[in-house]
Amino acid sequence: MSDQMRQSSGWQVEQSASKAYEQYLVPPLFAPWADRLVETVEIREGDRVLDIACGTGIVTRRAASRVGTEGSTVGVDINEGMLAVAEETAAEILPSIEWEQGDATDLQFADERFDVVYCQQALQFFEDSAAAVEEMRRVLRQHGRVALSVWRPIDYQPAYVVLADALERYIGDEAGGVMRSPFPEWDGEYLQALLTDTGFSEVLVTIHIGSVRYPSVTEFVRREMASSPLAEPIAAIEQAVRDELIHEVEDALHAYIDDEGIVSPMESYVVTADT
Repeated sequence: MSDQMRQSSGWQVEQSASKAYEQYLVPPLFAPWADRLVETVEIREGDRVLDIACGTGIVTRRAASRVGTEGSTVGVDINEGMLAVAEETAAEILPSIEWEQGDATDLQFADERFDVVYCQQALQFFEDSAAAVEEMRRVLRQHGRVALSVWRPIDYQPAYVVLADALERYIGDEAGGVMRSPFPEWDGEYLQALLTDTGFSEVLVTIHIGSVRYPSVTEFVRREMASSPLAEPIAAIEQAVRDELIHEVEDALHAYIDDEGIVSPMESYVVTADT
C-alpha cells in the first residue's frame, strides 16, 4: 500500500493514520473526553503542564489555553507521525506548545519539572504501565497533580464489542485483538493500587459515561479502520465481504441507530491524584 491516498475496491485508505486519527477520531471521541479530563484538575496560570502519549495533541491544546503567558505546555509521544500532526494543528496556539518525542517509561525531563501531568487513553498501551506511572510521579513537583483516563473493559463499549467480533469473523483474530486492545480488563481497584503503590496520594478513581456518534455504521467502520493498523487489511478484502461485515455490524447495533446516524455509550475510568 503506498503512502498516498488511493481507492481499493471503493474503500479509501488514508495517506496517514495520524492525520486520519486527528480528522476522524478526535472530534467525535477524543475531544469531548479531553475536555472532561482537563477539567478534573485545576490548571492555574503559570503552571507547567505535561501531556504524556499526547497523540495529535488534543489534551495538550486544551491545557495550553489555561496556563497563561507565564505557563508552559509540553506534549510527548513516541510516534513521530502523531507529533507532526500535533505541531501542524497547534501552529497558531499561543503560548506555543513544545512537542517532544519520547518514551513514557523513560521521560527525558528533570525531576519535579511539572505542576500537572495528563495521560489520555494511553496507559493501557505502555509495555510497563507501572514504570510510566513512576515517571509521572518523578517529573511532578511537590503538590503536583496527575489526571489520566483509561477505557473500561470492552463489555462496557457496545459498538466496539460488535465491531471487534465482526473483525474476528471476517478478517481474523489479530484484527479483533487490535480493536479490543484499547479496552483493558482493568478495574478501579487495579488503577487505585497502581498509583498508590507509586507514591501518589489522594487517588480518586471515577467512572465517566459518555457516547460516540458517527453519521452511519459504514462511516463508523471506515473511520475506525482508517485511523488504525487495520486500514490495509480491511481495504484488501473483497467488496462483497466488506459489505457483509458492515451489514452485520449494522444489524447488531440497530438499537443505537437514529435519524442522525449511530450513537453508542462509552465508559472510561478517570483517575486523579496528588504528589
